[in-house]
Amino acid sequence: MNFKKDEDTDELGALMNLDHSAVLQEARIFNQTPIRPRHSRLLLAKILFLLYRGDSMPTTEATNLFFSITKLFQCKDMSLRQMVYLTIKELSTISEDVIMVTSSLMKDMQPKSEITYRANAIRALCKIVDPSMLPGIERFLKSAIVEKTPAIASAALVSSLHLFGEAKDVVRRWANEVNEALNGKAISQGPSFFGGSNPNQVVSTSNIVQYHAIGLLYAIRQHDRMAVLKLVQGFSGQNKSSSWMGGSGATLRSNMAYVMLVRYAVRVMENDPSLVPQLHVLLEEWIRHRSDMVSLEAARAMCQLRDVTAKQLTGAVNALQVFLSSPRPTVRFAAIRTLNTLARTHPEAVQPCNVDMEGLITDSNRSVATFAITTLLKTGNEASVDRLMKQMQGFMTEISDEFKTIVAEAVRSLCRKFPGKHSVFLAFLSGVLRDEGGYEFKRSAIEAIVDLAKHVPECKEAALAHLCEFIEDCEFTKLSVRVLHFLGEEGPHTARPSMYIRHIYNRVVLENAVVRAAAVSALAKFGAAAVADTSLQRSVRVLLQRCLDDREDEVRDRAAWALRMAGGERTRDKYVRDDSTFALAVLERKLVEYCADSGAAARGRFSFDSVPRISRAQEEETRARTRLETMDAVLTGSAISAPSASKSATATSEPGTPAAASAGFADVYEQQAQYVSKLNAIPELAAFGAQPLVSSQRAVDLTEAETEYVVRCVKHVYEAHIVFQFDVTNTIPEQVVEQVEVAMEPEDDISDVLQPVVVVPIPELRCDEPGTAYVAFERVDTDTFPSAAFTCTLKFVVKECDPATGEPEEGDEGFEDEYSLEAVDLGAGDFMQASYLPDSHALWETLGADAECVETFALANFDSIAECVARVAELLGMCPLEGALTPKSKAAHQAVFTGKWMGTTKTVARTRMTYQKGTGVTMELAVRSEDQGVSELVVSAIA
Repeated sequence: MNFKKDEDTDELGALMNLDHSAVLQEARIFNQTPIRPRHSRLLLAKILFLLYRGDSMPTTEATNLFFSITKLFQCKDMSLRQMVYLTIKELSTISEDVIMVTSSLMKDMQPKSEITYRANAIRALCKIVDPSMLPGIERFLKSAIVEKTPAIASAALVSSLHLFGEAKDVVRRWANEVNEALNGKAISQGPSFFGGSNPNQVVSTSNIVQYHAIGLLYAIRQHDRMAVLKLVQGFSGQNKSSSWMGGSGATLRSNMAYVMLVRYAVRVMENDPSLVPQLHVLLEEWIRHRSDMVSLEAARAMCQLRDVTAKQLTGAVNALQVFLSSPRPTVRFAAIRTLNTLARTHPEAVQPCNVDMEGLITDSNRSVATFAITTLLKTGNEASVDRLMKQMQGFMTEISDEFKTIVAEAVRSLCRKFPGKHSVFLAFLSGVLRDEGGYEFKRSAIEAIVDLAKHVPECKEAALAHLCEFIEDCEFTKLSVRVLHFLGEEGPHTARPSMYIRHIYNRVVLENAVVRAAAVSALAKFGAAAVADTSLQRSVRVLLQRCLDDREDEVRDRAAWALRMAGGERTRDKYVRDDSTFALAVLERKLVEYCADSGAAARGRFSFDSVPRISRAQEEETRARTRLETMDAVLTGSAISAPSASKSATATSEPGTPAAASAGFADVYEQQAQYVSKLNAIPELAAFGAQPLVSSQRAVDLTEAETEYVVRCVKHVYEAHIVFQFDVTNTIPEQVVEQVEVAMEPEDDISDVLQPVVVVPIPELRCDEPGTAYVAFERVDTDTFPSAAFTCTLKFVVKECDPATGEPEEGDEGFEDEYSLEAVDLGAGDFMQASYLPDSHALWETLGADAECVETFALANFDSIAECVARVAELLGMCPLEGALTPKSKAAHQAVFTGKWMGTTKTVARTRMTYQKGTGVTMELAVRSEDQGVSELVVSAIA
């Protein structure tokens, strides 16, 4: 039947203005005889549109509608039947008794039915079936998986993948059928349920079937690392005669299946580093694959491997270089985006592609051109910056805000790499601020200018002038507040601070309440600055007094507070100049706990002493790290598809590692809060106190990552007890271990200072399900802080289990076994809480020389100052202040650390290091504390 174009347009317009009740009233036509296919199909489209739009539908109403729609099964119209399937699937989640339609769907799955009926019926049936009823249709689906018709096989495979989350045990039993569909082999177990009687019938060679089959097979076997390895090797050209793969001749014809195989190979390499050399050869083979899709995925995977060398990247970079000249824009885009990401970590490996990338600067696809320029900026030298910046200015108005943001981020990273080109960068950034653009783009440009002003003193005043110009006509309140805050921080330290005060006060007169409040805070910083002269302070005070008449409460309150804080030098130091802040996640949690405790108010007011503080620099580093992770996810698509996304995120946020020690203290405090909740859930440990005085900043690995049992140790120090927390993971699919505990034996006799009191085992530990065991010691003398080494042994009962279900075999009582672990050391650093203490210089002077302990160490085992300072930070267990872990010189370095001994005694440590090749590092360590004994103990942590 043909319809006029204007009639179709009218139908589409009708969908945009639907009334919910009118559509439900119209649904009565489903009960009419004869059925009107076209009218019913249009009404089903309206119902689907309502559901996709988010309209809520009561259960009773949805159930009645569902069973009215089932009457349309009497009509043989194919288009109507497809709409019925779609609507049934959508209504099945909000209707009751949907299982009643099973018989109709089973009828459509019969071999005499149309192929379209059969495939869609499988999808609808698997959507509505209850997991407990799945064994009843299991034979149905197993036969459909190996059906010769691609549409039916794909429908069964995809539906099985959706069912896997709710019925893992049942779907795992279909592995042989999935394997047959993947290999394109025949069924050998009798006639097909769909009517075929030839046991040698050949499954269709459709590529999409292999793609869906390999995804389902990986889901079934993902916890069995050897099975996944065999899956990867079976289709890689190796092990062609593997019986596990069903015999020889197993080949993949689907390029999308090969892409999935590449990702599975990367996961195997991440889980088992010993297999990296073997699978690295496979990646190089796939890089040379005839399909661009497979080759690009393999090259991207190679570039994202951890600890990959420049030599190993040669093949991937050469392949990407060839793709840069591809006539297809999508291939060029994928190649240049991968090179852009690689240039962040290995710019020297990308440099051979510079000539090809320069040819892409004029590419008609502006996305490709943007990535080409930003990659060249990372790999080029200082001489090419001017030319590239001019070329960027030529097409900034032609690209979207998303790519403008990428350009701004690239320029921001260059500001530190080539500080001598600050005038070029500043001219470019100030120019783009005058162009039209969204919030994210303008924010990126502002942050780039802020970075320039912070790290290149020569251009600070010019950068501040551009920011002042920007806020005169800024449409984004948040950006105005950000600029005003920065002006308040940096403006007072310039040669002419008064020129910025005029711009700031203009915001008080002309802007909204939020911006006016930020302007008042900025003015307060000008008046409280240590370098401010008397006349400047007097002028600021006059301006603040004018703000007392503002119509907004917040503005008046800030002005009154600023005038009050201007009263004395000590008050300004404490409330205005101190840039430290609370760890907000911990503050929020403690406030919630205080409000939830009905008796807390009776015991006293909320105390901020238990809330750790972090410096403003540490907070900014944490935000910068989050920004880089987010930008990497945007550039690489890792948030969607990269196999290592979750693992890299975890590794990035791992608290306490030297690389992240100064950047992630907020994460450390949040991690320790999680420790407290787990400890308090165990009655034996909760009796030791409300929370530990000190907890380890990082877990210590007691085994290798690829061993049968992975164990990590965290130490918690209470007033009179020490608790060792052991996080254990069983990696053997064929075993379930029970009564898992750690036996700790001190290497020396320390019974006079430590006595074991509690051992908390893990009742049951299944494969890849981590558990936690505890061992607690009592400190006999709380004034003694012992140093000791413990020999650790993991003891447990082993029971055999079915890898598919994880359930132990019936009647298996198991056998006792043990596993040796690395020794655990207890040192002085374990009694130190890494806490940021504001104004460490003043605190150092306040503590005085009477409680000072100084010692000089010759550390010949270190090959660099960076390696030495990281190890010292780990041994001291203290908080490294800004720049402590990033020495600017290879020959000499100074670092400052702060902390609280046992969570209470303030301690400051200063180190001076020199490095000379051949003799190693010479370090002078000076420690001052509120207790002379603590200073000596901290120095002993190095000795």
